[in-house]
Formats: sequence, C-alpha cells, structure tokens
Amino acid sequence: MAAITSAAPKKRHFTFPSAYTILALLIIVVAGLTFFIPAGRYELDANGAPIPGSYQRVDPNPQRLRDAVLAPIDGMYGIQAEDGSVDPYNTGSLYGAIDVALFILIIGGFLGIAMKTGAIDAGIAALVERLGTKARWLIIALMGVFAAGGTSYGMAEESLAFYVLIISAIIALGYDALTGVAVLMLGAGIGVIGSTVNPFATGIASGFAGIPLGEGIAYRIIILVAGTALGVWWVLRYARRVREEPSRSLVANMKEENEQHFLHKEGGAAQPVLDSKRKRILGLFVLAFLIMIYSVIPWSDLGLPIPTLGWWFPELGALFLVFAIIIGLVARMGEIELIDNFIDGARDLLGVALVVGLARGISVIMNNGLIIDTVLHAMEQSLGNLAPVPFINGVFLVYLPLSFLIPSSSGLATVTMPIMAPLGDFAGVPKHLIVTAYQSASGLLNLFTPTFAVVTGGLAIGRVPIATWWRFILPLVGMLAVLIMAVLTVGVLIGA
Repeated sequence: MAAITSAAPKKRHFTFPSAYTILALLIIVVAGLTFFIPAGRYELDANGAPIPGSYQRVDPNPQRLRDAVLAPIDGMYGIQAEDGSVDPYNTGSLYGAIDVALFILIIGGFLGIAMKTGAIDAGIAALVERLGTKARWLIIALMGVFAAGGTSYGMAEESLAFYVLIISAIIALGYDALTGVAVLMLGAGIGVIGSTVNPFATGIASGFAGIPLGEGIAYRIIILVAGTALGVWWVLRYARRVREEPSRSLVANMKEENEQHFLHKEGGAAQPVLDSKRKRILGLFVLAFLIMIYSVIPWSDLGLPIPTLGWWFPELGALFLVFAIIIGLVARMGEIELIDNFIDGARDLLGVALVVGLARGISVIMNNGLIIDTVLHAMEQSLGNLAPVPFINGVFLVYLPLSFLIPSSSGLATVTMPIMAPLGDFAGVPKHLIVTAYQSASGLLNLFTPTFAVVTGGLAIGRVPIATWWRFILPLVGMLAVLIMAVLTVGVLIGA
C-alpha cells in the first residue's frame, strides 16, 4: 500500500495592505482621535485666515462610525458643513473631490480612444528607435520639464493626465513602471518643494506673511536646483540598475503584466506603423496637453503679459472630452466603437478616481471633528521660545504633520501663515524663510503621503504598491530634508 503523503502547508507571508485599505484605516484612526484631542477653533478674519491669539476650546464633535463611513462620500461630493460655513482648510466639507475624479475618468476615456488608434504605440516605438542608448536623456529632460511646472504653478493633480503616456514610453525604453512614476512624481514634486513663484503656495503664503513674492527667492532657487539634481541622480541610478539587470526592479514580479498593460504586448502582434493618419492623431494628442498646460498657468500672477484663462478641472475635463471625440473621428471610428473605447478607457482608471474620494475623507473627518486648530495651537506654543536656528528647523518639522492634516498647499498657507509668520519676528527669523520652510515641508510630505491624491492616484495608474514606493522614495526624502534644513539654517545664519 502506497504511503499517503500530505502536501506541505503553504507559508503565509505578510502582504502590505493596498492604498485603499491604508486610507480606510486612517479614516478610522483619525475618527478615533477626535474623541481624545480637544476640539478648538481660531477666530477668522475677513479673508478666512485665523487671528493669532484667538484660539479657544469649543464643544467637541467626535466622529463616530457613521461619520467615518460617510467621510469618503462627503469628500467626493463636497457636502457643505452643517453650519453653512466656508471650510478654511479647503479639505472637503465644501470643496469636493468629484471634479478631480471626473477629470480622471475623462482622461481615461481620452487615452482609451487614443490608444485604440495605435498612434501612441507607434509614436513610442519611433521614440525608442530614435533614442537608442540615449534614453537617460529623456528621463533628465522630462524631470526638468515637470520640475518647471511644479516650481512655477504647483503642477500636481493635472500631472495625472501624463502618467499612462510617460510610463508606457519608459517601459518601452527598457525600464520599469516605477521609473515612469518616479519621473513624474519626483519631477513635479521636487519642483513644488522648490516653488519659486508658485502663486498657489508661495504667493498665498507670502501674502499672508506680508512680504513680496520675490523675497527669499534665492534660497528657493537653491532648493529647486539642488533638489532636482538629487532627484534626477536618484532616478537614473535606479533606472540604470533596472535596465542592466531587470530582476533588480522593485516591481520585477509585474514585468510581463505591466508590459502587456502599458504596451499592449500580445504574443507575436505586429507593431503599429506610424503612418500619416497616426501622425495627425499624435499631433492632436500633443495639442490637447499643450492647451491644458497653457490654460492652467496663471500668467498674470507671474508678471507675464500673456492672457490667463484660469481653467481648472471642469474646463480641462471638457477639453479632453472634445479631443477624444475629434481623435475618434479622425481615426474613422463609428459611434458605437468610439463610445465603447471611451468607456473601456474610463473603466481602467475607475480605481484611481475612487481612491481620490478615500484620501479626501481623512481631511473631512479632521475638519468636522474640530481638531485641526487644536493641533496648530499646540505647535504654535511649542515653537514660542526657541533660538533662531532651532526655530526655523522646528517650523520645517512642524509643517510636516500639518501638511498631512491639510494636504492642500493653499489651504495650509491660509490657516497657518497668519500664526507662524509673527512668531518669526519674536525669534529673529526672516518671514521669507518661514514661507520657504512651509512650502518645502508641504512639498516634501506630498511625495509619499497617502492622503495626497497625486500619490495614491499616480501609484494606482502606475500599478505600483504604496509600500514599494515608500521603499524607493524614503531614503531620497531623508536626503531632501537634510538639504532643505541646511539651506534654512544658512539663511538664518546669514540673516538675509
């Protein structure tokens, strides 16, 4: 009688939770904190900014299970606060995420139609053939371009439109999806860290601090140039390793799956030819992005004599919807084919749209739980009696958790700068350094925090687990933090 053998039990390995689970857990944790952190509010001036010294305790409003469950929905819809007040934090009670989510779905439909024509695949193949062994220059150039967008107008959510295209090109050049995500997220993100004339961060903060936008710009330029160089080196270092030895990729287990997803590699399928029709489609494809970039830049705020359109997500969504239809017509798609391709493309980014609502839900809980001002007041008290060098570095460190609480850079500037800027006078620190500390900390945290829609959305598009991104990015975050604190320290010692 043959011996009966039992299969060895499979070993269970810990799997880091997805961004969806992390965000859901954070909502529950933050809701729990509203039971322990005292509720409080600052009085607001006519501009919606807190008045220093006006903090006072208020009746608590702990967020219960029902509130936690509704938070992502409220964050998506932008339901107004119960008292009808404007949300000074720009975190979700009045400003919903539905505009961003809808924009993402329309971008997905636009890409679905463009990809179906074969023009994108043919264009990428032509780019790969042209670049050959000089692919690293594309990484350098793209990171420089996105850094320019970040430093000039705070390029963030609108960068989500580029992810599929950039990642596809990067994978075709022999790298991996993580490299493509890093090119975009680090390029634009480090640009935001070194915001020179960004009106949505530096401009608003300088206004509340009572100083000109250009004051302290030299320090911000140093952070921008040195930080971008450091980021490019970090990405190129990883990209070269992946190209030489693909097994060392942090997403090596997804290599074939990602190639099929982004490059549409099917067994033995012929590469589309870049004929005249596909060239016209590529031209329309590029034109849509050029119009988007032009339309969102506040040219007048930058002092340039160029008409400012002031478009945002509703107009941008309409832009890509129109171009999706035009491209479909140029490709001679029938009505049913065009609609099906649009819906298929939108379906691919549905998860990205949903994660935006989850991320906004955390801010909704904190705002409705009335704990943000209490945290700000505690940090104000802790910085009061520090010497100049510890003070400016303390301001930078304090802005890291504050940026987690308030992911919106403009909202963060509005509610904190009227409190922080006067503290600098007592510590003997120039106000422009406090502005620089604020924007640098906000930009740095938004490279990896799951509460920032660009991080969760970009990683979802790139199919990169958030734990993998943290493993890749956190050593660089540490180096950037040292760089920023060194620049701030020198600024205090120089006293200018």
